[in-house]
Amino acid sequence: MIQVRKRSVTFIPPGNAKHLIGDFSDWDKKPIAVDGPLTLEFPEGAYIEYAFLDSQGKPFADPDNPLKAQNPWWSYPRAIELPGFKTQETPHPAKTPEVRRHRMESKALAATRRYYVCEPSRPAEAMVLVQDGVAYYRTANLHLVATALEELGEIVPLRLVFIEPEDRQSEYWFNPGYEAFMLEELLPELERTYGDVTIKALWGASLGGLVSAWLALKHPKLFPKIAMQSACLTADPSGGDPYRDPEWLTSAYAANEKLPLRFYLETGQIEWLLAPNRRFAAMLADRGYPHAYHERPSGHNWMTWRQGLAPALRFLFGTWH
Repeated sequence: MIQVRKRSVTFIPPGNAKHLIGDFSDWDKKPIAVDGPLTLEFPEGAYIEYAFLDSQGKPFADPDNPLKAQNPWWSYPRAIELPGFKTQETPHPAKTPEVRRHRMESKALAATRRYYVCEPSRPAEAMVLVQDGVAYYRTANLHLVATALEELGEIVPLRLVFIEPEDRQSEYWFNPGYEAFMLEELLPELERTYGDVTIKALWGASLGGLVSAWLALKHPKLFPKIAMQSACLTADPSGGDPYRDPEWLTSAYAANEKLPLRFYLETGQIEWLLAPNRRFAAMLADRGYPHAYHERPSGHNWMTWRQGLAPALRFLFGTWH
């Protein structure tokens, strides 16, 4: 059970709850012990996702809160909307675009890979390679937002390529095998099937944002535009802990010469990656990179990321350029 006020929530745990978890606790990384009502303060107008842990450490949903989170992977998170919470309306296209499904055998990854392609109604002027493709396609509806903005004349026609990983941690963690898959297998296959597009961009959330910025650092002329949503910037090539590793990528960009890149990045104010993303944005400002940075009163979740779809598309691919 919960009691909601303007800037705070009182969590009243059910009898079998031993810990409270959510974006505010890095989920199960820093669980909060509960033996009675617990009040936490949040940003005004915040959107919060949470769950409880039982005595075995197993997460479960608040039985008294029917508002389910928009989560494509877990069923137990519940959502809270504080007074003043507003969602940014996302445009909807007049005509739903066709999305074609593909599979390919990857030698670089020694596995089959799925990817979906959404072609615009006019010849594509840019191609966006989207990490965690199925979630961005099914949960976020990125293809619908892009199509609507194209219909309104606000962005150039885009080819969207939704790429689905098998093991996000290993593939997105500075993995040369994933790099080879993208450059030596996927891009040539897309060119053979759909034709080449000069401008190529990268898009991802969390670890997907990390690998997007890493690939752009290594191949700035190939990938001049990057969208990073709650990027997991606490990562090091020699590490493996997304909560405690040093911010290697920020340091690498700071030490490098300024590259011909344009960034859109955003993060939630209720997540462990807030400070690392602020530091990355500050580095971009110090180095003079064209970029936009936004914070939202929410956490590491799809509500946060869905709010940033249209702003990112307009900033990176707007017809005003």
